Amino acid sequence: QVQLVESGGGLVQAGGSLRLSCAASGRTFSSYAMGWFRQAPGKERDFVAAISRSGSSTSFADSVKGRFTISRDDAKNTVYLQMNSLKPEDTAVYYCAAANTFLAVLRKGSEYWGQGTQVTVSS
Repeated sequence: QVQLVESGGGLVQAGGSLRLSCAASGRTFSSYAMGWFRQAPGKERDFVAAISRSGSSTSFADSVKGRFTISRDDAKNTVYLQMNSLKPEDTAVYYCAAANTFLAVLRKGSEYWGQGTQVTVSS
C-alpha cells in the first residue's frame, strides 16, 4: 500500500506560480512512477504530468508544456509539480498518482491516488 498526500494548492492570480507536493508513505517510493492529474468541475480527470521511477523520463500534457515541471526527491518520498505562468483554465483539483510503470501512469491506470488539492487561478 502507498498513501499519497498532496499539498501546496491555493488561490493565485493569473501569471503566478505554485508548487504542489505529494508526500508518499508505505512501500518504497522509488519503486513507483508518479504522476499528476487534474479535474475541473463537471469535467473528467485529465493527465497533467508524469515522471518515471528513475526520474529520467517525464511527460506533460500539451496544455502545460513549457509552464509546468515535475520532479521527485526519493530521499523525501515526495514528488513535486512546479506550475508557472498559471492561467484561469488551470483551475482544478490536482491529484497525485502512483503506479508500477510509467506507461500505467500515462494511461491513467495508477493503483494509488491522493485526495487532491485545490488550485484556483483568478483572472
